[in-house]
Order: sequence, then C-alpha cells, then structure tokens
Amino acid sequence: ASAASDVYKRQGVNRALTNTSLGVILITHYTRILGYIKPDFVHVIVNGKIVESGGPELADRLENEGYDRYVNQAA
Repeated sequence: ASAASDVYKRQGVNRALTNTSLGVILITHYTRILGYIKPDFVHVIVNGKIVESGGPELADRLENEGYDRYVNQAA
C-alpha cells in the first residue's frame, strides 16, 4: 500500500471510531500507527494465546523493550 492510501485508511478508521459505535481490531508489530489511532486495549499474542494485556502504556513498553521476552517465553 502506498503512503497516501495509508493516510486515507487512518482517516476512515478514525471517522468510524468517532462517529459510530463501531470497534476496530488492529493487529500490528509497529507502534507508529498508534500515533494516529489511540488504543483502548493492547494485547500481546504468542502462539495464538494472549500472554499479556494492558492499555496504551503496554504498546509504549513494547516499543521501548521489544518482544524478546515473549519470544523467549514461547521457546
């Protein structure tokens, strides 16, 4: 996808969140998108199971510390 189409997608998601009662499930490995879309909940999934849950602060921690402890946990 191009950068321009990403902008339109973010705007569409934000419109849906602001103007409707719809929810969004966003799956990402990168927190950059969270600068545009504020999560209520963040879940870490390893091997199909939720291994940790939190709020936006969990996304910040993952950005700073990485996923190594979850990868090592799964091994």
